[in-house]
Amino acid sequence: MVNYKIILASNSPRRKELLAGLDVDFEVRVLKGVDESYPATLPTAEIAEYIALKKAAAYREAMAADELIITADTIVVLNDEVLGKPKDAADACRMLHELSGKTHQVVTGVVLTTIGQQEHFSVVSNVTFKELTDDEIDYYVETYKPMDKAGAYGIQEWIGYVGVTRLEGSYFNVMGLPVQRIYEALKRF
Repeated sequence: MVNYKIILASNSPRRKELLAGLDVDFEVRVLKGVDESYPATLPTAEIAEYIALKKAAAYREAMAADELIITADTIVVLNDEVLGKPKDAADACRMLHELSGKTHQVVTGVVLTTIGQQEHFSVVSNVTFKELTDDEIDYYVETYKPMDKAGAYGIQEWIGYVGVTRLEGSYFNVMGLPVQRIYEALKRF
């Protein structure tokens, strides 16, 4: 499909699993210490793509001519507020209480980069949770330890099974990688 060696610039097990589902060969390459900050004035809809572009710039310096690097960033947005990765279990519980009974957006920014070409885009999915009980939230945080997930949850885990009542958009985007859009972009390279 692609005349490039594909590099996934992510340590996320979910992103690895999703990209592998496209039946393309790839390797994982992770740089430490990539700056993921963004201007406070940046609209929330643009944050994930902005960060993915910053990640791509960090990789571009060291890439070979035959490589295509995929960078991504996923954020959860509720009422125009970004819910990042929780600091601890109490923060995870706070975030899930905020998401309970509401619809939020999951935005993933993706950048595909070669030496001579770059394509970037964002994908937005709307996710609605039922009213979650304190026991459900506590059980999920204690059992699944969602500290590495934006918004403190993984849709593919128990909380997604029992809590998500509606999804508009890409399920895989909510998991962290909109593979259908990536597949279409890869075909263009």
